[in-house]
Amino acid sequence: MSTVNGAAEDVRAQRGCPSLVWQAGQERRFALVLRQAEPTGRRVLDVGCGVGMYTAAFLRVTPHVFGVEVEWERARQARGRSAGVVQGVGERLPFPAASFDLAFSHEVLEHVADDRAAAAEMVRVTRPGGRLVIFVPNRLYPFETHGIYWRGRYRFGNFPLVNWLPDGLRRRLAPHVRAYTARGLRALFAGLPVRVVHYTCLFAGYDKIAARFPFLARLLRGLTYALERTPLRAFGLSHFLILEVLPALEPPTCQ
Repeated sequence: MSTVNGAAEDVRAQRGCPSLVWQAGQERRFALVLRQAEPTGRRVLDVGCGVGMYTAAFLRVTPHVFGVEVEWERARQARGRSAGVVQGVGERLPFPAASFDLAFSHEVLEHVADDRAAAAEMVRVTRPGGRLVIFVPNRLYPFETHGIYWRGRYRFGNFPLVNWLPDGLRRRLAPHVRAYTARGLRALFAGLPVRVVHYTCLFAGYDKIAARFPFLARLLRGLTYALERTPLRAFGLSHFLILEVLPALEPPTCQ
């Protein structure tokens, strides 16, 4: 493996692969955000915006959209979709306190160096009464979708049962990415002035399957989206959490 390819693989492992096209899975998630977080006309910050797919989607409902992305090339591409994108890290967002009505983070916290600091920064830049919208990988989902390290090399793909291993074994295979239990996700915000507005787990969009096997994708969507209305949603692909930022004098309620 060449040095260039090795560096590219390292970035893909550590930062994840941003969506390069807008598909049905993203559209479904965005519709849920519109319904649950009401961003229309609001000041929105897309934290870890990648190449700007969700940033551009928010522009459908508000002109006040900003983004921050750690990788320079991705930030440059995102700026082509929304002028308000800057390069920066989630642990030190380059914005004043209480600047936004909504802070959005889609499958990003699992990649940052300090997820607790990134969570606190999202709270800091969101005004009291504003909302945080968080998507992160679910530890109970039966596949690790970010790939693993095996015999000293990164292997991209979906690997079964890795997330169900004890912490020590999982970290050996997937040291580059976190997966959260519901309790672990809420613990990121413990002690911060927030309260839970909405929480659930969501299954995948099956967009890659749909491109080759449309009938199978429709079958999987019908089955697993029905499971989202049952306790078996706990095994979904992603946590979907919405928090409201409280005035400083109110006690936090994110337990």
